[in-house]
Amino acid sequence: MSEKSRFHFTGICGTAMGAVASAMKQRGFTVTGSDANVYPPMSDFLRGQGIEITEGYREENIPADTDVVIIGNAISRGNPEAEAALDRKLLYHSLPEVMKEFFLRGKRNLVVTGTHGKTTTSSMLAWLLQQAGKNPGYMIGGLPKNLGRGAVFTDSEFNVLEGDEYDTAFFDKRSKFLHYLPDCVIINNIEFDHADIYNHLDEIKLTFRRLLNIVPRSGCAFVNADDTNSLDVAKGAPAPVITIGFAEKADRRIENVSYGETGSSFTLCGESYFVPMTGEFNVRNAAMAASAAGFAGLTAEEIRAGLASFEGIARRQELRGEVNGIKVIDDFAHHPTAIRLAIDSLRQRHPGGRLWVLFEPRSNTTRRAVFQTELAESLAAADFAVVAAIPDLHKIPENDRLDPVKLAADVERLGGHCAYLPDVETIVGHVAITAQAGDVIAVLSNGGFGGIHEKLLSALS
Repeated sequence: MSEKSRFHFTGICGTAMGAVASAMKQRGFTVTGSDANVYPPMSDFLRGQGIEITEGYREENIPADTDVVIIGNAISRGNPEAEAALDRKLLYHSLPEVMKEFFLRGKRNLVVTGTHGKTTTSSMLAWLLQQAGKNPGYMIGGLPKNLGRGAVFTDSEFNVLEGDEYDTAFFDKRSKFLHYLPDCVIINNIEFDHADIYNHLDEIKLTFRRLLNIVPRSGCAFVNADDTNSLDVAKGAPAPVITIGFAEKADRRIENVSYGETGSSFTLCGESYFVPMTGEFNVRNAAMAASAAGFAGLTAEEIRAGLASFEGIARRQELRGEVNGIKVIDDFAHHPTAIRLAIDSLRQRHPGGRLWVLFEPRSNTTRRAVFQTELAESLAAADFAVVAAIPDLHKIPENDRLDPVKLAADVERLGGHCAYLPDVETIVGHVAITAQAGDVIAVLSNGGFGGIHEKLLSALS
């Protein structure tokens, strides 16, 4: 693959695909790409890197002189570009294959995994190494504010990788993280997710066990001591395992936690740290990142300085604007647990104000009925919740679909306040009439949600 120089990315605006496409461009390769949904911040970021992006999938999008087609894991048979790659007998690879061959061999790869917190923890860890002068490579499924981009690959011995348990491609059903040649693994937590490819929790636990089976004896796994599933997966792992958490049984116990509007402080192994983020889950993320940074050789003082200067990630509780005393915040949370944790964190950061949650059930799992009950329980914790229509509903079997009308009714039954409003314009109109100064409006979606953030800010003004 090394003699190839022209790469076309099908599905380039996915967070990981876009990040690696940018890294390839930085290394001097010719990069083009296409996607069905081209929206900021990734579209702006890629075009800023000088990468030509085409909206929509067509056979002619693949340049005639393309050496390799990189096929994203969201692409399936029937996609015009996937079919063209097969018909034209082009060389095609998955994204993880490209990463392994070009960027990971011979390096110390620190892989951050779990159902929740991967992006934040991997961003923290990359920033800690960067601040300590290690110049790490990294691949993160988001845009860390400190780092300015989601991926870069350097001559450093270290790579920080957000490790996803989702499958690799339509032609490779293994989890992405099994390609990442891990020296160190973080397991933040394990829950059922990705209902489109996993039938039950045990299948997810099996793929995490396979990951731990390829950590070398000289490596290490840092595992959430407060999560039963993570502890179960780590039993019998061939590499050293260190548990981290709030439980007394943890090998490294998180203690003396204090939450404030500007951030959280805690102690770990006798060292005090502060991170400018709120919520118990972010304290655990920071403790995991600190431990992995220590494994990489950083001192407590280096870790302390890095955590204190961490600025967060785009689309993770990111303030998009404030109008007439009403804040509009963008967040990526979509799993029921992530929604609940986001609500807890937002209440800590913005005490006293009424909290709105505008939820778009857009992921492959939240469009399904599997979390019908759990979503209602999470959304009921907000002062006001709005559930939007389900995008691409036709792609979900009718008997397997989330019922958003019932979801809103269930939130009301649990004592919350919720409305099902099918389109962005209706949602914006409802919020503009009802919101008042001091309110915090959190928009939760793993997509663009029809540009609702700017439409809200405009209507509120």
